[in-house]
Amino acid sequence: MLRPTRICMHGAGWKRSGHKRPSKPRLGATTRRPPLSSTPSHSPAFPTATSKSRDFPRTPTMAAASFGYALPASFNPLAPTYNPSQHKPLGQVNMPLQPPPTPHAVVSRDQITQPSPESGGVPDPDPEYLALASHPPFQLPQPRNLLVVIDLNGTLLHRPTRKKPVRFVERPYAREFLSYCINTFTVVIWSSARPDNVSAMYQKLVKPEDHDKVIAVWARDRFNLTKSDYNLRVQCYKRLTYLWKDPVIRASALGDEDWTQLNTVLIDDSIEKARSEPFNLLQLPEFTGNANEPGFILPQVHDYLNECSQQINVSAFIRSQPFKIKPEFTL
Repeated sequence: MLRPTRICMHGAGWKRSGHKRPSKPRLGATTRRPPLSSTPSHSPAFPTATSKSRDFPRTPTMAAASFGYALPASFNPLAPTYNPSQHKPLGQVNMPLQPPPTPHAVVSRDQITQPSPESGGVPDPDPEYLALASHPPFQLPQPRNLLVVIDLNGTLLHRPTRKKPVRFVERPYAREFLSYCINTFTVVIWSSARPDNVSAMYQKLVKPEDHDKVIAVWARDRFNLTKSDYNLRVQCYKRLTYLWKDPVIRASALGDEDWTQLNTVLIDDSIEKARSEPFNLLQLPEFTGNANEPGFILPQVHDYLNECSQQINVSAFIRSQPFKIKPEFTL
């Protein structure tokens, strides 16, 4: 499968502010992430699987059929490419399905509270973001690369018990969808779970051959929470500016292009987590563990992502045409 052609987009914020664009660090062994930390810190939670430096952009080495997708005679990024004949029945489950727990067995959890002001409080979109998202969408003649930020629990999988994160139910087509994204776009995994739990889910869900192709895997230690909030059940907000300013993630963009609201998609089941950049959210219905979930959710997300890759301004496109489940969608 060919990687979508890239269109170079300059960050609008640097032009308006009049400031000089900072130089980008080169991605190599010296910019890789430090070892896994189980306590809150400002360092990323996951080391790179290999010590070899890698040049970007990555050119996928696997054909489309290797992802479990049908390969059209002429690749059309807007055409559905899932082939049900190449899949097992809906739901790849890595644990036995258990009956619902009895009421007395349900363990109550603390209510979600707002983060403290020291943790950043509750964000709102800034005026510049809203102004740029209010532009009319415009389609490019060729698809381009995207920064795709993907959540885990509730989006790609469901953990019946949080005490055993390696035991989860995968959303139908989760592995194929995730591998397609990794080999087509620039992908970051970002979950609000603790680093050790995210590591366990990541290692189990992502195909081994795709581990080194993910730009970054972020966990709870990347929300800039205070030590107190880190250990409480507070609402986490995925401020995309954290990603856009990160040296490793910035270095994955080509040439003079920056990752901005123009070319970033956050895939999550929570609209509240995307409060700071609401028009970059591709919101899915929460996955609650039904391995026979109807609707072909992830195949529809796949097609919508391909539409986003042909937009000059992703936030304007999502604002005007947000992702919606099509009940009549078939493979």
